[in-house]
Amino acid sequence: MRAAATIVALLVLIWGIGLLGFAGRIDRSTPAADPPVSDGVVALTGASNARIEAAMQLLEHGKARRMLVSGVNPLASRSDMRTVAQAQRRIYDCCVDLGYQATDTIGNARETAHWVDAEGYHSLILVTSDFHMPRAMLELKAALPDVTIAPYAIRTTDLDAHHWWRTREGMRRMVLEYCKYIVILGRTELSKVLPRSHHAPPAANAWNRTGNT
Repeated sequence: MRAAATIVALLVLIWGIGLLGFAGRIDRSTPAADPPVSDGVVALTGASNARIEAAMQLLEHGKARRMLVSGVNPLASRSDMRTVAQAQRRIYDCCVDLGYQATDTIGNARETAHWVDAEGYHSLILVTSDFHMPRAMLELKAALPDVTIAPYAIRTTDLDAHHWWRTREGMRRMVLEYCKYIVILGRTELSKVLPRSHHAPPAANAWNRTGNT
């Protein structure tokens, strides 16, 4: 019994140390460093439009040749998304693709991987929130093992990553993201020794491009 209690206590200690390291990583991720010029930039949709706005600014500043917004609401039109992105029409019309198939982070990774493969890209800037970035990076690196991915995290304005333990919502969000991260990390490591499953590519018109509303 004592040995079992010791093991449980040790596991809790390891989990707690990991949580603190995870929280520190999120806190240090913003403000994001200036990313390298890459082939493409992808914004993962979420509660805030700041991700899409930031990715659009990177595209307009020449940090990428083309942009994908992954996980777009099926009810949102192309013109709706241009308003959300606060984009210059000329650049938006020529160089922004909208992905409507993803409904979660795994779907974002698959949708992005198909887009990167279709475009023949080798480097990518990933734009998502600071809390979501560690998990998103795991999924995209697993889906795109041969592509260089540069993270560009956007600060979550309604949650303080530096003092996350001071509020119930901050604690809930950090612990939840950490637990999700651990699960995905375990799955990713396990997939390295198991046969890889292949997912069918999206239809030819999977990405909404210029001229589609």
